[in-house]
Order: sequence, then C-alpha cells, then structure tokens
Amino acid sequence: MGLFLVMALKMAVEEINNSSTLLPGLQLGYDLFDTCSEPVVTMKPSLMFLAKAGSRSIAAYCNYTQYQPRVLAVIGPHSSELALITGKFFGFFLMPQVSYGASMDRLSNRETFPSFFRTVTSNRVQLEAMVTLLQHFGWNWVAALGSDDEYGREGLSTFSSLAHARNICVAHESLVLLSRTNSVRLGKVQDVLHQVNQSQVHVVVLFASARAVYSLFQYSIRHSLTPKVWVGCDAWLTSDLVMTLPDIQRVGTVLGFLQRGALLPEFFHYMETQLAVAADPAFCASLDAEQDVEEDVVGPRCPRCDQIMLQNLSTGLVHNLSAGELHHQIFATYAAVYSVAQALHHTLHCSTSSCPTQEPVKPWQLLDKMYNMSFHIRGLELRFSDSGNVDMEYDLKMWVWQSPMPKLRTVGTYNGSLQLQPTLMHWHAPNNQVPVSQCSQECREGQVRRVKGFHSCCYDCVDCKAGSYRQNPDDLTCTLCDQDQWSPERSMRCFPRRPRFLEWGDPAVLLLLLLLALVLGLVLAALGLFIRHRDSPLVQASGGPLACFGLACLGLVCLSVLLFPGWPGPASCLAQQPVAHLPLTGCLSTLFLQAAETFVESELPPTWVAWVRGHLRAPWAWLLVLLLILMEAALCGWSLAAFPSKVEMDWRVLPREVLVHCHMHSWVGLGLVHITNATLAFLCFLGTFLVQSQPGHYNRARALTFTMLAYFVTWVSFVPLFTNMQVLYQPAVQMGAILLCALGILAIFHLPKCYLLLWWPELNTPEFFLGQGPNDTTDGGGSGGRDRTQGDHE
Repeated sequence: MGLFLVMALKMAVEEINNSSTLLPGLQLGYDLFDTCSEPVVTMKPSLMFLAKAGSRSIAAYCNYTQYQPRVLAVIGPHSSELALITGKFFGFFLMPQVSYGASMDRLSNRETFPSFFRTVTSNRVQLEAMVTLLQHFGWNWVAALGSDDEYGREGLSTFSSLAHARNICVAHESLVLLSRTNSVRLGKVQDVLHQVNQSQVHVVVLFASARAVYSLFQYSIRHSLTPKVWVGCDAWLTSDLVMTLPDIQRVGTVLGFLQRGALLPEFFHYMETQLAVAADPAFCASLDAEQDVEEDVVGPRCPRCDQIMLQNLSTGLVHNLSAGELHHQIFATYAAVYSVAQALHHTLHCSTSSCPTQEPVKPWQLLDKMYNMSFHIRGLELRFSDSGNVDMEYDLKMWVWQSPMPKLRTVGTYNGSLQLQPTLMHWHAPNNQVPVSQCSQECREGQVRRVKGFHSCCYDCVDCKAGSYRQNPDDLTCTLCDQDQWSPERSMRCFPRRPRFLEWGDPAVLLLLLLLALVLGLVLAALGLFIRHRDSPLVQASGGPLACFGLACLGLVCLSVLLFPGWPGPASCLAQQPVAHLPLTGCLSTLFLQAAETFVESELPPTWVAWVRGHLRAPWAWLLVLLLILMEAALCGWSLAAFPSKVEMDWRVLPREVLVHCHMHSWVGLGLVHITNATLAFLCFLGTFLVQSQPGHYNRARALTFTMLAYFVTWVSFVPLFTNMQVLYQPAVQMGAILLCALGILAIFHLPKCYLLLWWPELNTPEFFLGQGPNDTTDGGGSGGRDRTQGDHE
C-alpha cells in the first residue's frame, strides 16, 4: 500500500511541476523515506529534514525566524502513532506537516501540534458516524474492540463516550494484541473473542489496525465462531491483508465508513507506467550510479527496486486499486501535496503566469498561509479548519462476498446525518433480515424500562399505570399526567378530561323526572279537588285554605328538585337546600296545626278545647305558619353564611373526567336546614301517636302519625345512602329523598281524602269529619248511622 501512496505523491508533484498556473517557473523536489512503522526509524529522516540547508546538522539558535532547513514541509506519516511523535517535533520548529492518514483526534490539539495538518477527517467524525449507524438500526448492545496501540486506545475511549451519550451500551470492551508467535498473546486474542461471544452481542465495533484485525478474524474463522456484524474503521476496511483471508465470508457482515474523495482515473495507468520504467535496467543502473550523502545516516536504498512489477504486488491491492476502492487514501496523499503547493503559491504571491517573490521561503511563513486555507482539487473544495482538519463526507461501505475477495459496495453516506440505501444492503442473517443486537427487547407502547444490573440497555418493561404515560422510548419512569388530563394504562399520551356532572339525560335523572311528573301531577290534582270542594266538611276539617296552602307548598317542594341536575353554578348550589326546605316547612306547619288540634280535642278538658281550637285557626294559624317559615329561613341563612355550598371540580373521584358538583361544606349546614322540619314532624308524631279517635269519625290522628313515620323513614334512610353513594349521584339521592318525602305526605295524608271526595261523597258530612250533628253548630255529637260506615273506610 505504501508504494501506491508514494506514486500518488510523485504524480501530484509532477502535475504541479508541469502546471503553468499553480507555481509557474518553479519546480518542487522531494525526498522519500520509509518509516517502517517504527518510531526510531521515523526520527532519522525527521532530523535530516530539519538540518540546516547545505549541512547535516541542526544548529542551535535563540531565534529561528531566519533559520532555513533543508525542506519547507513534510508530507506524512500515515500512522497516527508516528504522527504523535513527529508532530510535536516539527511543531517546535513550526515546520508544516500534512498527514494523509493520521486520524487520531488528539492531533487536533493546536497547543500541542501547532503545525500539524491532515487531509483526512478526525477519528471523532468517523466514530460519530459509527454511533449514528448503530442508533439507526437500534443496536444498543455492542462490543467494542481496539488494537493495543495509541490509535485503538483513543478510538475505544472516544467511542465509549459517544455511545454512552446516545444510550448505547458497550457490553464488552477490550484491546486486541498485535499478532505474534507468542502463545500468551494468541491466548489473549482467544479470550477476547470468547468474552464477546459470551456477552450475547451480535454487533462488534472494531477500531483497530489491520494486523490486529487479521489475527482476530483468523482465530474467529478457525474456530467457527458465531457470525456477527463488524463495524470497522478505515484502517483495515480496505486492507488486502484482511480481505484475502481464506473463508473471510464466515465472519458475518462487515460495514465501515470511508472518506469520500475525488476519483483519479488516470492513476492506475500512471502506476503501470512507472513500474514499467522501474523495470528498465537502464533506469536501475542510473539509480545505482547516484550516491546519497545520507545513506550513512538513514541506511542504503531499498534493494532489488528494479524487480518491482505489477505482478509482484499483492493480488488484493491490485484488485482494490483497479476497482477504485483505494481512491480515498490515494486522493488524501494527492491532496496533501497540493495543499503545500497552494500555500507556497500564496506565500510567493504567485499569479497564473509568474511568482514575483524570489526570496527563500521559511517554513513558518508557509505555515502562516496554511491556517484556514481553502484549495480546490479535482472539483472538490477543501479547507483546513482551525484545528488543521478537513471536512469531508463519508461513504458507508459494505463488503459484498465475491471471489477471490470481497467487493466494497456503497450503501449510504454520512455528512452529519446518515442516509442509507437499504435495498443495496445484504446481511448474513437468514432471509436477509437486519440482525438484532439488544440486551432487552424494545418495550411496547406505554411501557418504561426498569434497569437490571449496571447496563441501562438491560431492563424489564413495566406498564405505565392509569394517570401516567411514557413520554420517550428511553424513559425509566412514567410521566404523570397533569391534573386536567387522564390516561389509560400503558398510554403514550394524556387526554384532556371532560367535565362530568349529573346531566339531564342521565338514566337516574330521567327516572326521577318521571317520578316528579307523577308526584307533581297528583299534588296539582289534589289541590284542584280541594279548591273545588273548598266549602265541604272534608276540606274544612283538613284546614280549609291552610290545606290548599300546604298542597301548594308540597308542589313547590317537588319543583325544587329541578335545581339539582345540570351544570352546577354558584347560584344553584346556594339555592338547592333553601328552595327545597322552605316550602316543606310551610307544608309541615299546616300538618302541625292539625296535629295540635287533634291532640287538644283528645287530651284537654272540654272547657279548654274551644279556647285552644280558636287560637289554632285563622288568623292565628297563618301567623304561626309564617313564624315557622321565617324561622326556617333564618336557619337557612345561617347555613348559607357559615357553611355555603360551592361549585367544586374534583379531579380524584373519576379516572377520566373531572367531576363538577356542589360541594357540601359540612353536615352541620345540612342539619341546620332540617332542624325546623324535623322538630315539626316529631311534634306531630308525639301529638297523634297515642290519640284515641272517636268511633264513627274520621281518624285524622292515624293519618298524621303514618305521614310523620314516612317523613322520618325517608330522611333517616337518606343519610347512609347519601354518604355511601358516588359523589356524582349524590344530587340524585337528594332528589329522590325530596320526592319520596313529598309522595309520602301526599299518599298518606291527602290522597285518601281525595278518594273519599270522588268515590264516597256520602261521607263528606259534618258528622263524619267535624263531629257535628245535623242541627249542632258546636263541636261534639255523634254521627249516627254513618259511624259504622266510617268504620268500614278508615
């Protein structure tokens, strides 16, 4: 490979010397030395480069601005390890150095390497492309191997940090020792591969030199280890040493990024021509005639140079060269020469026809022009960045198995973002399926990861509970929904809560409205019947106008339930209890008057009966009713002032909706509005429970007793039902209690009288209801023959 790079350098120098525009009137010269990939060998020519022009020694000066070394710039070396050594050395003398292959990121440090440039991108860019590739295919459980040298160690370190930032777990990371005959080193290579297999990874990032990869693949093929996806670097991806391994296709799938460069189609022909010239005996004789003064320092020339022919080169190298697979390396060398020539063009102030400045150029002057310099080569514009790097795109290459060696197929590009051509990719997995390399399967929607052990890629999937969701695929905890949102189990998003209240169309409300229509219809029918027969003994015995007032209040009680369904508002919440209980007080106060009159007639001496009865009838009766209603109004006002009901939005009761309801501040407030009515009902019950009615008369005491029992049963049952009912349906419980209370009063006390008015009109007599004879205008007396009839209809 080194011979190809030398030829690329030689071709570039000849093109520049033959050009009439870049350096007109000037000729570039060069010295070529083989580093043998050894630091000591590399330092010998490096010292020779810095020797003072015309001598073999480096002079010591306090100021080197006027120092003129033998060369103006250095091209190379190819190895990053060697560039780390020479870069510091040349940097001290501000000697421009342009490498065509050293890609370690450490070389971008301008403080340490002030004069270092390169026509390849930094390893960090290549590693970022690799990590992007892994992320694209979802390979988050990988192994990372590197050669045991500066190149591999830095590559592994950079890859680990980049992978960790992208949530890619490195299951196993180790260095591969360079191949030797030493059994200990071979044993360590075996250990590395066995550890990779045991980690159950199917993708391996291999950032190593070609020799390290050769030993690794050689052992893998020999022992038939599981095929894997190998993501390689440009250091070995086109190496004929690796590609020509027997049965290399058994390693699996090989992918890697190569820097894109301009094609040099004439290079293969140029190579053939130069090798043919080298095979000419006359040419070799001319070389032997020359004598280098540096041979005693750097060693003699390479022997047998006259026997180098195209057939003597590696088959893999020739195949790759003819297929254009090595153009990225050849172009990088070619571009390095042109970058120096372009800097020299600027330093000498050359035009397309001449270079007016003829004074000798110092290396530091050339270096000054190279900082942030742009230059064009074969249609490509390259520019040195502040750190001496060039920004170039990468091609994603995949090995396609062909005989005698793999062919590199371009399947994608990377220029900060990855673009793939999936139809061109061929995988080693059955049915050409993309291999999977994950410690744990991807969680389903609505599941988050619960990490197991030390690696974030090994986890159990846990369902997100209702009220939470998974925001990102890599989340470790579920995100709670906002208060005004909800989500089902295993959700990927939250949904807005809709308001929920006791709607008019709710089945429970519809049934209660039917009950309301029934009760209200019966109340209105009874009220109409009482008004029609207002002068009859039955109506007079029931209180006359007070009875009609009581029925009207009972109708208002029924209508009060219309405040409970529908959207709750501040006004409706405050009005619900007063509107329901004030008319109920009016109704019960009329019943209380009748209970008091019944008690007086039964329990007091006859001399007191007429006096007390006179005070229990109009106008005193109306005054008492008014006072009781005012008392209830005062208690309602107290309840509203001290314990007001407010519209509340409850986010906790319902899982998917927000409950909008009238919140009862305290049971004390509800108790206050019930005090008056409960007291009246209790007094009515006590006044009529033990009263013995006169035979042959209407038993008003029994009707009042059972009416009050119905009242207490209704409201005592209301308390546990209301407490244990869902908050949404608590208004319905109140509606039901109010309607049942009204129905109980109507059905037990008023409807029997309506029955008598309609179907037993013969009982509607003063004797039966008022206890008066035909000619008796005072209270008392029997009812004659009607007594037995009443006994049949009580």
